Amino acid sequence: MYQVGDLVFYGSTGVCKVTGITTRTVERHHRVNFYVFKPLYQQNYIILVPVNITKVFMRPIISKGEANRLLDLIPTIATEAYYNCKLSQLSEHYETFLKTHECLDLVRLTISIYDKKQIADHTQRKFGSVDEKYMRRGEDLLFGELAAALDISKNEAAEHVAARIKLDRRVS
Repeated sequence: MYQVGDLVFYGSTGVCKVTGITTRTVERHHRVNFYVFKPLYQQNYIILVPVNITKVFMRPIISKGEANRLLDLIPTIATEAYYNCKLSQLSEHYETFLKTHECLDLVRLTISIYDKKQIADHTQRKFGSVDEKYMRRGEDLLFGELAAALDISKNEAAEHVAARIKLDRRVS
């Protein structure tokens, strides 16, 4: 059970702070305990999550040590840009990374799409909107969790990641 003040990674929302635990009456006098989640990076928004129902993925955020280990690992991560003419299959491929809810997979996703963007820029081709959407989503979740774990801003987390991505990544 989470406690007030805990930071959790919640579904596709990302990092949330547990701001309370409340009891509500639902379905005719049935009392249910709910977590009150406040997403860290969304204003004026709260989420009530039943304590005993796990329909949506949630876990504690990574520790500061895990965040630093992940950042140190970034230069060694080999990725490959993924191409598919069928946008539904491209989206499905990217969703597999998001659905694991693991920071390492978010790193792999964002770096592989970043590589694809570099190739598009180098060859003067258009960068796809599906690629852009998933790169932003992956970055948002990754930078948000790293920022929370390291107690820094999302911009600073992005700078930490960028500093570890080799600037001379080969363009194929």
